Amino acid sequence: MLRIENALHLGAPVDLLVDGAKIAAMTPAGHCSRPENCEVFNANGLMLLPSFTDAHTHMREPGQEYKEDIASGLSAALHGGFGAVMCMANTKPVNDGAAVTALMLEKAKKAWPDGPRLYPVAAASVALEGKDMAPLAELREAGCVAVSNDGRPLANAELVRRIMEYAADLGMIFIDHCEDPDLARGWIMHEGGMSGMLGLKGQPGTGEALQAARDVMLAEYLNLPVHIAHVSAVETLRVIEWGKSRGVKVTAETCPHYLLLTDAALADYNNQARVSPPLRGAADRDALRKAVKDGLIDILVTDHAPHAAHEKDDTLDKIPCGFTGLDLALSLTWGLVLDGALAESDLHRLWSRRPGEIFSLPRNEFNPGDPADFFLFDPEEEWMVKPGNLRSKSCNTPFIGSNMHGRVKHHWIGGKKLL
Repeated sequence: MLRIENALHLGAPVDLLVDGAKIAAMTPAGHCSRPENCEVFNANGLMLLPSFTDAHTHMREPGQEYKEDIASGLSAALHGGFGAVMCMANTKPVNDGAAVTALMLEKAKKAWPDGPRLYPVAAASVALEGKDMAPLAELREAGCVAVSNDGRPLANAELVRRIMEYAADLGMIFIDHCEDPDLARGWIMHEGGMSGMLGLKGQPGTGEALQAARDVMLAEYLNLPVHIAHVSAVETLRVIEWGKSRGVKVTAETCPHYLLLTDAALADYNNQARVSPPLRGAADRDALRKAVKDGLIDILVTDHAPHAAHEKDDTLDKIPCGFTGLDLALSLTWGLVLDGALAESDLHRLWSRRPGEIFSLPRNEFNPGDPADFFLFDPEEEWMVKPGNLRSKSCNTPFIGSNMHGRVKHHWIGGKKLL
């Protein structure tokens, strides 16, 4: 047995009793029993949070281990407060067969046998080419928990329909990267005043919303669920709101950077600020903040997309898109709490409860019998983002040099202290 004393949970001092890998009880501080031979850990007023689930990451292994490997990615997850991560299929080779899935799970088990847990996401199409559906039953049996063509939007609506149907039959949800391939062709950033000033080709928010609308209409017609990935545009929010008002089984995610940054981050041709979908305007950012707070957007994800330093050392039209995110997400969203845009309870919902509900994954709500996945967080600690402070192999982020508040100090997964 383990007893965590003097922790702070949703503003109240609490004690937590853990029995093996499960939560036994959470009580007001000083009211929890202390069984014989019970290990005691004094939290000294640190904040108690459930381990987070990141439903959208890129681990890069196999094939691009110089950017990130599963061992380093899970280290970043553990130190960032994540007890579970879902990893997309755009590896080399693509995760479109059981052998790649098995390799990912083997690497995770070898590097971190007690967690964080890795949940592979199956490729929706063979080689992510958008032509033929991947063998979803084989991938599900191998251990995949969802289906996505992330990074390569699917133009063929008939193929999307079949993927949604097969995935649902297998108990998996289809996660779609929504981007009209014609409107998006050759884009460098968001289409708006900033792209005009810089003389760069932009991608309009409408391009994201068009495919989201197709997905929502298919989900309504088929009476099946669909999940919209990394929402960035106010137009897409209107589509999701329309779908939910009609009872469509649509859920959606966004990332902390879309709540904090705008296309102004590229004003000096900043090569660390290029991401897909692109950072958009202030109106999009503000609308997304409201949608996250109100629950129209169901969850937050990092879209952790590590790249090597040399890959970002080029012109904007040539560099790969994406930010590293697992190390920073908690501190970034805690900043939103400090600013009053979110509440502490929203972190539980956005990073733990709703991801578990949507993807049928274990989650800790501190009820008896829940998995003992939790961490202690110091909301007062200040630190600066720099390469030496990140556990990820990569430091491709526009937040380099920024001052952050809050860091994970201790982390238990399955009742075992891993940090």
